[in-house]
Amino acid sequence: RRQRLGPGGGRALLAAVLLCLCCRAAAERVRYSIPEELGRGSLVGPLARDLGLSADELPARKLRVASASKKQLKYFTVNEENGNLYVNERLDREEMCGESATCSVSFEVLVHNPLNVFRVEVAIEDVNDNSPTFSKDALDLEIGELIPPGARFPLEMARDADVGRNSLLTYQLASNPSFSLAMKESSDGSKQPELVLEKALDREKQSFFELVLTAVDGGDPARSGTVQVRVNVTDANDNPPVFSKSVYETRVAENLPAESLVLQVRATDADTGSNGRVSYSFSNVPEGIRALFTVDSESGEIRTLGHLDFEEKSKYIFGLEAKDGGGLVSHCKVQIEVTDENDNAPEITILSLSSPVPEDAPAGTVVALLNVDDPDSGENGQVSCELTGEAPLSIVASSGGSYKVVTASALDREQASEHRVTVVARDRGRPALWSSTELVLEVSDVNDNAPVFEEAAY
Repeated sequence: RRQRLGPGGGRALLAAVLLCLCCRAAAERVRYSIPEELGRGSLVGPLARDLGLSADELPARKLRVASASKKQLKYFTVNEENGNLYVNERLDREEMCGESATCSVSFEVLVHNPLNVFRVEVAIEDVNDNSPTFSKDALDLEIGELIPPGARFPLEMARDADVGRNSLLTYQLASNPSFSLAMKESSDGSKQPELVLEKALDREKQSFFELVLTAVDGGDPARSGTVQVRVNVTDANDNPPVFSKSVYETRVAENLPAESLVLQVRATDADTGSNGRVSYSFSNVPEGIRALFTVDSESGEIRTLGHLDFEEKSKYIFGLEAKDGGGLVSHCKVQIEVTDENDNAPEITILSLSSPVPEDAPAGTVVALLNVDDPDSGENGQVSCELTGEAPLSIVASSGGSYKVVTASALDREQASEHRVTVVARDRGRPALWSSTELVLEVSDVNDNAPVFEEAAY
């Protein structure tokens, strides 16, 4: 084939094929899916093979993880010998993504000779590694002996840090002829257990009951957690507190000062005296919520206790309970949405810089790869890049926040042996935040000038 194409034809065909392959590979994404809790050194996937790289190419191509956020960069590594992608640090889905239904880590890998960048996405699948838990060892209820059968008493919901089927909870109550268990479905689809009184109580015959409530998740195998339900029979407190809403919603800006009022809940109780006096408290919330918010037991005011950061978490959902002096309890949910402020300037990372570059390099030659990251959202996180300075260079946007700096025209070392430009990254916030970094490109000499006599004739 090379002979039929003539001199130089084979090289032209090879260059065209390689260009097509590189263009196609650059547009593709490699996706993997792995379960959480894999140990360090566990195989994620044959990255080099999936990128179309052979084992013989690997030493020259220098395949490596190129960019990701600082928090994600530590999770994966590429073996330089076989090109496989491995787990570099234990992956805990709940720590990485919290209650999000999906969880993935995206990053870029870089190859040289020729220089190119690929996008890799690793989905982290949930493993049923968390058992349902209750915030207390025992739930205390006080039920008046005059309350008729059929009355319902809300019980605390268990929490399960897993997601999907692994977090679906069912409840079981140890058998007792005076009580049964029912479920009340909330507006968000969760089910709250309620203790149902099956027959009238007689305090003089029995003043105390001890039951066991079990929460079972939907994993395979299933995990469970238990809590004691202690029922103290009293003489007459037949009205539980009632919240004005079942769900309280509000929006607050991030960076809100400590002790700022977020919202106020309110519950009323038709009883009088201590049986009608309502106090407010958190209901089975994680320590992270208690570190950020506080609730006034008397007024029901919820205030900030710590610093809110939209980039760390944009929504908080937790439960509150209102308890009267007789021990009856009602629950509500609070949803606090944190809105973004433009408090993060774009961060520029130089992934690769090809310097020096020969002066006969054609226009469009890639001389540098950059990554720009802005953790803000919306327009606050939309970034544009430009070059400032007199140099025959231009910047081109790529996928995933990457940029290529390419030669805009031919270089001439005899005119300029070094070019200095400044990369400026600016977001679209109001006011906009920006950052910059300097690139220094050296031009290497090519023998493109013949000797010239000072005079035409001697």
